[in-house]
Formats: sequence, C-alpha cells, structure tokens
Amino acid sequence: MALGIVLTIKANLGVSAWDVLHIGLYYQFGLTIGTWSIITGLFVLSVASLLTKKRPKLGAFVNMVSVGIFIDLYLMVPFLKTPVSIFGKLIMLLIGIIILCYGMGLYISAKRGTGPRDSLMIALVNKTGKSITFIRGTIEVIVLFFGWLLGGPVFIGTIIATATIGYVAGFMIPYCDKWIAGLMLKLSSNNRNFHDTSFLERKL
Repeated sequence: MALGIVLTIKANLGVSAWDVLHIGLYYQFGLTIGTWSIITGLFVLSVASLLTKKRPKLGAFVNMVSVGIFIDLYLMVPFLKTPVSIFGKLIMLLIGIIILCYGMGLYISAKRGTGPRDSLMIALVNKTGKSITFIRGTIEVIVLFFGWLLGGPVFIGTIIATATIGYVAGFMIPYCDKWIAGLMLKLSSNNRNFHDTSFLERKL
C-alpha cells in the first residue's frame, strides 16, 4: 500500500483525497507525509471507535503505523524519481494505484481489522444508514477540500485516482481474499499431513 501511495505521489499528477490532505499538512506544518498519515489515521480511528463503541482490532493499528513508516522510507529511495514525460507520469500513477489496491486486498483478506479510513466509513454507514458510495464520496470530498486549502496537490491524477481506486479495489479484494483462503487451506492441509506422517513414523 505504501509503495503504491508513493508512486502516485512521485508521478506528480495529483494524488487521492487523503494523500492531498497528508501532503497539505506536511507543507503547512512540517514533520513528514508518513507521520501525518499516522496522525490523521489515529484521529480517524478514534472517531470510528467512538461511533461504534468498539475497540479497534490490532490490524487497524498495524495498518496505520506500518503504512506511515513505509511511505517515508519509500520516499527516500533514490531511484524512485518523477518521469520526465506526461506518459511516463501517467504510467507511474496507474501502477501506483494497482499496487495500492493490491495491498488493500491483502490486508483486508487477513481479516484482522480494517484501516482507519475504512473503519470510519463502515461506522458512518452503520450509524446513518446511508450507502457506502454516498458515505465514501462525502468523506473524500470533505478531506479533499481541506487538503486543497492546505496546498495539497490536486490535479488530473486526483480525478483518476478517485475514479479508479474503488473499481480496482473491487477487483483486487475478492481476488486476494480467494487467494489467501486457498493458501491457508493448503498450509493447513500440509500441516495436517506432516503431523499424520510424524505419527506414523513414531508408530513404526
């Protein structure tokens, strides 16, 4: 997920709503983009927890902290540079979106808690009875507005990311869920066969 986010940033064509906010906060108050990702994540997770009256699962904290840390680490990688041509920038943006959505699919498939932004979305859907599309769209418009006021990068890439992330994630999440379930079944089967073999060896 962090690598995908950094590729969309490095493409320099505009980023998704939440990253517009994180970069805007970085421009205005310093720290790092990854640090602001963690800080806003902690705030959002707290709001979601208050709305649901439930403690967040461990996976939500792991997601929040690790993505923030790895954003900053990937931003320091010297060969991840902004392409010169518009075509190159567009390719980098699209690759970033695909990698980001693949990461989303993997962490959600683990079923150990959703990240802060997804937790807030689910909490508001349950609280208001509104559709996921409406809640997600409303949140992103509000976040994008404040990020833009703070000077975050809003450009054609922002529109592309907003239009495609939901669609690509809708493909990646079921794919990863099926793949992880198959992998767990295979590992479970191998483990059972190992114990059965060990039992037979002891008997012999």
